Amino acid sequence: MTDSITSTELKKIMPLLARHEGVWEGVYRYYDAEGNKTDEHASRLLCRFPETGPAYHQTNFYRWADGRSEIRDFPANIVNGRIAWDNELINGWASDVPLDDFKRTTMLNWTRTGEPDLYLYEMIQLSDDGQSRSRTWQWFKKDRLFQRTLIDEKFISADWKSYDGKTF
Repeated sequence: MTDSITSTELKKIMPLLARHEGVWEGVYRYYDAEGNKTDEHASRLLCRFPETGPAYHQTNFYRWADGRSEIRDFPANIVNGRIAWDNELINGWASDVPLDDFKRTTMLNWTRTGEPDLYLYEMIQLSDDGQSRSRTWQWFKKDRLFQRTLIDEKFISADWKSYDGKTF
């Protein structure tokens, strides 16, 4: 069941996630199960809590050293008190971790649309000063780890509106 809540209400439900609002830039590094790097690219993420539309909306911009680029858009609904995605790329959820006494951890779980035997868990750790975060993705296929993604990001601006609609 989709909850009908505003972005202001979402920020109250998930205060840690609300601290992620804004523009983040960093590097994604992919590793196979043996620890060999298989990919690396730069990123810019816009994490929005818009006044209209979905309560949460994230857009990811990726750029590789060889000139390739990609944009992925993730508007989200709120289902049972957590962020939920169900689109052409992923189906999953995100939530603050209430057991984290330090209020630094957000957890995600998702599957790739059309690949039901592939799932991923992500943990996001936000620094106490809100200026950096690290993210770890554990990828499983047929219940076996096959890949990890390590992401290091720096906070660029709270003013995501001035970056909205621009390229990276």
